[in-house]
Amino acid sequence: MNLLRPVDPNQSFPELEEQVLERWRERDVFQESIRRREAQGATPWVFWEGPPTANGKPGVHHVLSRAFKDIFPRFQTMRGHLVRRKGGWDCHGLPVEIAVEKQLGLSSKHDIEKYGIEEFNQKCRESVFTFLEDWDRLTERIAFWVDLDDAYRTLDPSYVESVWWSLKQISDKGLLYEGHRVVPYCPRCGTALSSHELSLGYKDVTDLSAYVTLPVTKAVGPVHEGDELLVWTTTPWTLISNAGAAVAADLTYARAETASGQGPFVLAEALVERVLGEGATVLSTFAGREIEGARYEPPFPYIDPAEWGEHGNSVLVGDFVTADDGTGIVHTALAFGEDDYKLGQQYGMTVVNPVGLDGTYDERITGYAGRQVKECDADLVEDLKSRDRLLKSVPYEHSYPHCWRCSTALLYYAKPSWYIATQSLRDNLLAANETVTWHPEHIKHGRFGRWLENNVDWALSRERYWGTPLPVWRSEDKEVVKVIGSLAELEELSGVKLDDPHRPYVDDVVIADAETGKELRRVPEVIDVWFDSGAMPFAQHHAPFENEERFAESWPADFICEALDQTRGWFYSLLGVSVLLTSGDDSPEHGMFSEGKLPTVRSTAGAPYRNVMCLGLILDEDGQKMSKSKGNIVEPFSVIDEFGADALRWYFFSSKQPWDGYRFSTEQIGEGVRLFLKTLWNTYGFYALYVDAPAADPLPEPTQADLQLDRWVRSRLAATVTEVTEALDNYDATTGARAIATFVDDLSNWYVRRNRRRFWDGEPHAFATLRVCLVTTAQLLAPFCPFIADEIFDNLDGSDESVHLTDWPMAGDRDLALEAAMATAREAVTLGLRARATAKVGLRRPLREAVVVAAGPERDAIEGLAEIVRDELNVKQLRFVDEADELGTYELKPNYRSLGPRFGNKMPVAAAAFAALDPGSTAATLRAGGTVGISVDGHDHQLTAEDVLIGLEPLEGFQVEREAGHAVALDLAIDEELRLEGLAREIVRTVQNARKDAGLEVTDRITLGLGGDDELLGAARAHQAMIAGEVLAEAIEFADGAGGITATIEGAELAISIERA
Repeated sequence: MNLLRPVDPNQSFPELEEQVLERWRERDVFQESIRRREAQGATPWVFWEGPPTANGKPGVHHVLSRAFKDIFPRFQTMRGHLVRRKGGWDCHGLPVEIAVEKQLGLSSKHDIEKYGIEEFNQKCRESVFTFLEDWDRLTERIAFWVDLDDAYRTLDPSYVESVWWSLKQISDKGLLYEGHRVVPYCPRCGTALSSHELSLGYKDVTDLSAYVTLPVTKAVGPVHEGDELLVWTTTPWTLISNAGAAVAADLTYARAETASGQGPFVLAEALVERVLGEGATVLSTFAGREIEGARYEPPFPYIDPAEWGEHGNSVLVGDFVTADDGTGIVHTALAFGEDDYKLGQQYGMTVVNPVGLDGTYDERITGYAGRQVKECDADLVEDLKSRDRLLKSVPYEHSYPHCWRCSTALLYYAKPSWYIATQSLRDNLLAANETVTWHPEHIKHGRFGRWLENNVDWALSRERYWGTPLPVWRSEDKEVVKVIGSLAELEELSGVKLDDPHRPYVDDVVIADAETGKELRRVPEVIDVWFDSGAMPFAQHHAPFENEERFAESWPADFICEALDQTRGWFYSLLGVSVLLTSGDDSPEHGMFSEGKLPTVRSTAGAPYRNVMCLGLILDEDGQKMSKSKGNIVEPFSVIDEFGADALRWYFFSSKQPWDGYRFSTEQIGEGVRLFLKTLWNTYGFYALYVDAPAADPLPEPTQADLQLDRWVRSRLAATVTEVTEALDNYDATTGARAIATFVDDLSNWYVRRNRRRFWDGEPHAFATLRVCLVTTAQLLAPFCPFIADEIFDNLDGSDESVHLTDWPMAGDRDLALEAAMATAREAVTLGLRARATAKVGLRRPLREAVVVAAGPERDAIEGLAEIVRDELNVKQLRFVDEADELGTYELKPNYRSLGPRFGNKMPVAAAAFAALDPGSTAATLRAGGTVGISVDGHDHQLTAEDVLIGLEPLEGFQVEREAGHAVALDLAIDEELRLEGLAREIVRTVQNARKDAGLEVTDRITLGLGGDDELLGAARAHQAMIAGEVLAEAIEFADGAGGITATIEGAELAISIERA
């Protein structure tokens, strides 16, 4: 009785996956995998989910990240670890706000406040789960096992409270402060960005650059009144706020005129010709420090020079000025550049900012008031030109930062913000990074390491609405400041119990300071969402207020995985928050683990994770970045519905290393189905079809060659278990996937194909071996393709409720000598088959002899497997020779690619000398690594193997194929005996086609009738046993007009009749 479910050879993988999903639901397999390891007291292996936001639909790039987030937790669970996989949702931030603004038709912060912060934030709260069903559906459909029933949400009061606790710890260390400095600022969103956010939004743009003249009004040193200082800018809108012109103290400057006599202009001597053109004349040179204090007329009259202070609109000396580009004199606008701002502080200047927080000029800038500053560039340049204050303007292509959330070009803007002093912990950050293993390795000291080396203080505050409120309360005079570390502390100090700590409710809470009696109100800012995400290791558990033990066993993470851009996003925020909390004054237990608030956990020098995987971008088939505007976004469900989730996962795992990025190709996904999944499925189907079919009677004993194949495939299986285990231990899914693919190819196209007769006969050794291989392959494949792996295991084994509940397979014993011997034999077969193809002799046509070049261990290997090699090549015998010379004669040709450049017009003479070389001895010498000499015009020249193309002209009647030191020659002569056997094999092919056309099962046995051409019938009689065995014929009857099926073989007619036996 057949206990296996029938295997459909045309199985739809998407349909199969839906069936497997239902089975998992019924058996609660995911949760069971956790319950079992908990019951066993298994060692935790920690994975953290980087939280997505569910206010947009998931894309195919989310499948990429979730596939890699799934494979290693599955593997580690099977390896015996307890792997809890807590899901999470990122709920705060500007992306959410911007989506709601669009939904409500709002366009500014003023619009939001008019609409109402309470109402607006409620819309944000609702929107973050707009597409939750799509995310949940995709998560289940791609078999990403993560606990969404107990997912953390960054908007929950418990999460916010843990974030507040961490900020209080940071403040208590003196690392939280308010500072006034130039920050990257988005006028559309009305908020500053942190340095790591800044890196996420650079775009290549073309701006209008301007070379502007500043007439000297007060001469100093070598410059004269009326000379024109030349400055260059790519942001003409900042010229309205010009406060100074910066020079380098030791750089050489020049007074110079153009060829037409314009000037004199003052600029760096090294840039005179580049800026003023050919023929420019240098009148005098001097060091920059010699003109410090010279005054000039500003480019626009809107701000009186006195407003800047005594140094307003004068030449300043700055250490950031170079002659690399521009003019060597830097236009300085104090409010709009970090170097400019610092230089102004150095000179005691007053910052005057005529640009509002909405990015428009204020009322002082008549004619431009109310306009977005970036939109005024062209008009301002035209204004300069009309007043003869413009030398020239040219388009300038450069990489400029844009808001990563709304794509607005950023302004550099002087304003107060709250900061965390991460720069002071740079050495701690670098030390923590040294304990982390990065995939790929170069990220550690490359992209991420350099980022840490150039670390600047974390710009924490955002002037927005939907986010974790900054828990800072202070008096109006800023004399009293309190950072609140919990909701309970806030209630104790204010008497107000907050159920929802978001704006606007938290804004209404007032604290009366017990010592001074002053009223403390919360500062209006919310915090950077990246700090939210960086706090997830403890905030997801509401630590330190509860779940301390759960936090302790889940920190640090053994593995996290996100896209490469998260090196300056989540990867950095996790490390930053961790180092801020664990860096202390006294001991490793200081900070996060001090004062008994949280238990000490596994030390990693402050690093919150041990292994990080970075994923590359997914481009479209043309190599373009996917975007909605280009219309090339791939919707994942359509791909899954066509190919299945296993196929999509397999594509991501097997096609290349994930950090190299992908050119997304459904054609490649289909290739993976055809070459791998279908091959595996058909092999599994073959086993299921024949395992309970009637066996031959009597059952033949396995031959020596049969047993060799059994030992070989089991050894290959052991090797594959080892290779896949080592690969996944090293977070190398690609090598692991390719090892499985190679084994499945070996199993199907070598072991099963070589043993078809044994399976047809029901030989138990073969079935036992194939079953072990298939079940073990299903276990190895389980983390990669969880659906097909589970289906194969459930049908063939079923000893547990799912393959995902089994332990990872252990590698068996290996027979390395047999593996090497089989590899050598297969190389000989490959060369022999190539020789057949070159000679256009079909494989069904038997040949008398194959001559193999092999000696020593290689010959021993092939001789030991001679029966397999003969059968594969369909030859009657193997003969061995020691050298390829015995298979033919060598031909030598000069390699003109290497010799042509060497001999030039002497090449004809060299070719003549070359022709005199003895082919046999030359080939032998070069193969041994030696050189041969030729004489050209009386000079000797040595030739190496690179200079000579060596060919082998086979002996008459033979076809030779060679590769490296190996060669195989086939004797192509066909005698009558071979010809009749070849006809018999063609008869087998024809009958098999007839069986298929008749709708017979491959296991059905038949009675075969043959009639027609006498020669064909003679061939059939001569090889009757072979034909009967191949087509499963119980009997063969020979008669004229055997049946209604006719076929033509080599021009002769064959009549066929088939009846089920």
